Amino acid sequence: MVQAMVNISENANQILNIVKAKYNLKDKSKAIEKVVLEYGGDFLEPELRPEFIQKMKERQKEPTVKIKNFRKHFDLS
Repeated sequence: MVQAMVNISENANQILNIVKAKYNLKDKSKAIEKVVLEYGGDFLEPELRPEFIQKMKERQKEPTVKIKNFRKHFDLS
């Protein structure tokens, strides 16, 4: 585990206290970790996220449609 000393604003401190209380976390470091992990998921590429992989596995099982002429099928003249 990495340790870090951080300076945060009073507003950020209040938010961490709320997160800590809401999720019944042991300390503020757990609150920071929760916020970062929840927010950080948006930064990960979709193909790396487990829910994306699961979604694609489900899509593989769906029936497919054979298309002979892509332009004609999608009306791309």
